[in-house]
Amino acid sequence: MPGMGGNMQQIMMKAQRMQQEVQRVQEEVGSRELEYSAGGGAVKVVIYGRKELKSIEIQPDCVDPDDVEMLQDLVLAAVNGAIALAEETMTKEMNKVTGGMNLGF
Repeated sequence: MPGMGGNMQQIMMKAQRMQQEVQRVQEEVGSRELEYSAGGGAVKVVIYGRKELKSIEIQPDCVDPDDVEMLQDLVLAAVNGAIALAEETMTKEMNKVTGGMNLGF
C-alpha cells in the first residue's frame, strides 16, 4: 500500500497536536475559578475547574442556630452544584478540542 506511511504520519501528528491541545485546555480550565450559589445567594462556593474548592461564603442572615440542617443542606447543594459546574465546563471545553469524541477526559 504505497503512500500509507505518509497518511499514518499525518494522523500521528494530528493526534499529537490534539493531545497537546487537550493538555493545554485541562490546565487552563483546571485553574479557572467557577462560582455557584444556593439559596438565592445565601451560600456561595468558588471552585477551581480541577474540582478543588477555593472558598465557601455564607451570608450571616441565613445562619439560624435553630435550623442548622437548612444551612447544611444549602452548603451541600452549593458544593455539589459547583462540582457539577466544574465537570460541565471541562467537558464543554474538551468537546471543542476533540470534536465531541469521548476520550475519557
